[in-house]
Amino acid sequence: MQRLTISLDDSIAAEIDAFMARSGYNNRSEAIRDLVRDGLMRSSQTAPIADHCVAAVSYVYDYDGRDLAARLDKAHHEHHDLTISSMRTRLDHRHCMEITLFRGRTSVVRQLAEATIAERGVRFGQINLVPVRSEGPLHSHGEHGHSHHHDTPLL
Repeated sequence: MQRLTISLDDSIAAEIDAFMARSGYNNRSEAIRDLVRDGLMRSSQTAPIADHCVAAVSYVYDYDGRDLAARLDKAHHEHHDLTISSMRTRLDHRHCMEITLFRGRTSVVRQLAEATIAERGVRFGQINLVPVRSEGPLHSHGEHGHSHHHDTPLL
């Protein structure tokens, strides 16, 4: 067994304590182990099920914290081939919620989404991947007579 030391905001520690009380845990280590196990299990269940996907990545972050907004924007700009759109709204004087839509190879989209959420200062990140059958741009002789990209959700 390995011992890890982590730092948590007071509010997160309080949430863990409340979780412990609701669930009957005797110590934080047991509670955190189970929470981590649950998160890892959920992560493994979301393994790529298609070569391509569209994804909505939502996260809350401290806008003033260590140029985080600029770093996130730069990362998305560097992956402009994957980034469809972003929308940001201020929650209060410090925090923003951002939703970014990605499209591309599932493994690459997942990697960028996870890197976004893992940035220091990002909180409450969530990834919603939708597996799709990606059909490249249709030309004027295509089925619909116009040129655009189709990402058909796999059902």
